[in-house]
Amino acid sequence: MIKLVYLISPNKITNNFYSKLDKVLSFGNTAFFQLRLKNICNRKIFLIAKKIKKITEKHKVKFIINDNYSLALKLKADGCHMGQNDGSFKIARNKLRKKILGITCHNSKKIAKDALKFKPDYLAFGSFYKSKLKPNSIKANLDILRWSDKNIKKPIVVIGGINNKNYKRLIKSGAKYIAISSFIWDNPTLKPEFAIREFK
Repeated sequence: MIKLVYLISPNKITNNFYSKLDKVLSFGNTAFFQLRLKNICNRKIFLIAKKIKKITEKHKVKFIINDNYSLALKLKADGCHMGQNDGSFKIARNKLRKKILGITCHNSKKIAKDALKFKPDYLAFGSFYKSKLKPNSIKANLDILRWSDKNIKKPIVVIGGINNKNYKRLIKSGAKYIAISSFIWDNPTLKPEFAIREFK
């Protein structure tokens, strides 16, 4: 099965999350899992991340920490994802060495070109649709994907309101991975282990 899913954690990790994650990853279409927790102390994130890392390793899914390359190193995670306001990409690249570095580029060709200086392993564009995770994010369009498909020699991750109805358009336009969260964890009709099966 092609691994096209870049799965992002819900905003809150409850006790039953770990068994849900195990079921979701067992389907086999997830390439990355990103732990994205805001306004929680590093000690708590570290304890949560240690439990998650066992599950991602079991399913051979790359474990990515959002924002914090120091924590990614401490955890021996597979890498770190950084936004435009998350610190120095240069320092992150030097510290992470051969680990994965992903960089958010919103909807900007200039940001994408600048990001290439830091030898990222993938670039992320979005938000393509209305997103519960980032309601005030910059809007992206399909043109940036077509442009990056021709000009950027790096895998492209797309983010923002992606669901089972709109993801194929993004893949056809040049995306390699689709970042999803709400459709899996907050789906009103499908349990997470069934929601993930919509992405093939």
